[in-house]
Amino acid sequence: MMWLILFGSLFLLGGASLLFLIYSVGRLPFIEVLTNGSKIMTWLLSALIIIAPTALIWMSYTVTNAIIVLLHLTVFWGLAEILRILAMKFDIATVSRSLSAAAGILITVLYLGLGWYQAHHVAQTEYTVTTDKKVGNLRIALIGDSHLGSTFDADGFAKHLKTIEKAKPDLLVIAGDFVDERTTKAEMIKATQALQDVNTPYGVYYVFGNHDKALYRPGSRDFTGDDLVAELEKNGVIVLQDESILLDDRFYIVGRQDASEEFDFGGSRAAIADLINPLDHSKYIIVLDHQPRDYAAEAKAGADLVLSGHTHGGQMIPLKQLINWFSIGQNDRLYGLEQRDNTNFVVTSGISDWAIQFKTGTKSEFVIVDVKEQ
Repeated sequence: MMWLILFGSLFLLGGASLLFLIYSVGRLPFIEVLTNGSKIMTWLLSALIIIAPTALIWMSYTVTNAIIVLLHLTVFWGLAEILRILAMKFDIATVSRSLSAAAGILITVLYLGLGWYQAHHVAQTEYTVTTDKKVGNLRIALIGDSHLGSTFDADGFAKHLKTIEKAKPDLLVIAGDFVDERTTKAEMIKATQALQDVNTPYGVYYVFGNHDKALYRPGSRDFTGDDLVAELEKNGVIVLQDESILLDDRFYIVGRQDASEEFDFGGSRAAIADLINPLDHSKYIIVLDHQPRDYAAEAKAGADLVLSGHTHGGQMIPLKQLINWFSIGQNDRLYGLEQRDNTNFVVTSGISDWAIQFKTGTKSEFVIVDVKEQ
């Protein structure tokens, strides 16, 4: 319900922004000259100037991205206009409407350009955690939320995997949302084949995210969750669905079904205690859980390290702040490393994005977690 309200508000604000920008363009001197003062022609020309590029963004990407551009342009143009009025009111300077409009557009382009870069450029983020368990030193590469086809295709994914390999991880884990409702089967197959070529001593491990099975929009794509599992396993990826595996007799990987099975799709998943209790707790226990929303139970059950994604790091300003303030989605953490009791939790902002092509409040990344025995 909270997300429905959020997206509903986004569409309403987008409509208001559209009207504000059409009105603001109509007040520019060159528009008045071109239309010879005709109000009807002014509105038509102003609407064309705003709606045409908005429609292009909509068709090229999504309506959400079009609304994001409109909202940011409204904010920056509006602030520039307020500053223009204040400057004139207090006799600080005489600024034309054209200049304030140009300033608003330029700031929007620069700001969203940076957001575009942060969404499409993948950084390496490193954390170090310690343990008194006899695990030695272990280097884990974590990726999440690739949403294949969003900011890169299968070829782009393969290039990112080569970059990850250069960090020399002992294993690669994928914390869900490898694909989503818009990913094609051909791209999915090609990307899973790229995973076969990843050279890590302990292999590649995967858990489902809330978008991987396309259950929000059944029938929206040309493959199923079972097809995805089959292709992953064909290419040597270990898929864990409420299962655990012991590696080298020194550490476990526990893979959880996503929380959406229980909260969104009417199914269920195993309690973390039921997955961890039978294990040998003298060995290091790593949990893969797409959504970071079960911290208390995971810490109580005795997990040593929990790796998650899903949040996209809060995505954008001010969405990141709103989520933190109002706990939208009930995530225990939006981003980064946190320790609770004897458990370390890491949330990645994701290697890509879902519907939005900008990250102004975070960055795209893959994560390297170094586990060091004390």
